[in-house]
This record gives sequence, C-alpha cells and structure tokens, in this order.
Amino acid sequence: MEAWLSQLITSLLGALALPQVGLVAVFIITFISATLLPLGSEPAVYLVVKADPSMFWAVIAVATVGNTLGGVVSWWMGYGAERAVEAVRHREPPNPRALAWLKRFGPKACMLSWLPIVGDPLCAVAGWLKLPFWPCVGWMALGKFLRFLLYTIALIWLIPETWLT
Repeated sequence: MEAWLSQLITSLLGALALPQVGLVAVFIITFISATLLPLGSEPAVYLVVKADPSMFWAVIAVATVGNTLGGVVSWWMGYGAERAVEAVRHREPPNPRALAWLKRFGPKACMLSWLPIVGDPLCAVAGWLKLPFWPCVGWMALGKFLRFLLYTIALIWLIPETWLT
C-alpha cells in the first residue's frame, strides 16, 4: 500500500510540476471548492508547491484568485436566491440570530469565508443580505490569501519529505 501511494504521489508531483498544468489545476480546484460543492483545495495547492517550490507565490496567488472568484459566485447566488425567495415568502428568516451577527459585522465577516463548512455559505448569506459587494470581495480575498499562505507553509514544514519518496 505504501509503495502504491508513494508512486501515485510521485506521478502527481511530476504532472503538477508543469506550470501550465499545475496552475490551471489549482485555479479550477480552488474555484470549485469555494462554491457550495464539497471539495478541498489544500492538497492541490500543496502538491503543486511541493513539486516546484519556485512556484510558491504564483500558486498562492492563483489559489487566492480562484477561491475568491468562487466566493463571488456564491455571493451572487445568495443575492439571486434572496430576490427569488423574497418574491414568494412572507415570513421571518430561518436563523435571525445568525443573520443579525452577520449584519453587525458586515463585509468584514467575509474574511471568515476560508473556514471549513461555514465559509462557503457565509459568502452566499452575505449576498442574501445584500452586503456591499466590493468590500465583501476584498475581505474574502484577504482571508483566503492568509489561509493559503499559512496552510501551505504549515504543510511544507510539517509533512516529512520521506512521505513523498
């Protein structure tokens, strides 16, 4: 099992080391993972950086842009859903306390969009509440950049080289 896993990782590292493959893969995976679809982007970011450490900043930038654009799609989905639902609904929102918290913090709450499980819906709820678009995007981008930067550095530092050979 260990030999098979090692061979798989070596093959992936070889393929992802190519900038034209690695950066495109990182963009697609980080974009999709920032929508409401369940997908983690950290392994792709880590593998590309591990395959070619000279691409560290390029990978972080592409991951941040892809993940932020995915968050923007979620924001617009929330905005559109709110308009559609409000046209037919005349009752209180399902969780007024959570909505009040988000309204209180405003666009700054979008910095938490990197969090697992709650981060992606947070972007959609920000759109639902019609929080200002560009400030939300800016806070999303900052949170996602810091996440990719810190996760990637931590993974490179924590995962022993022997696991990949």
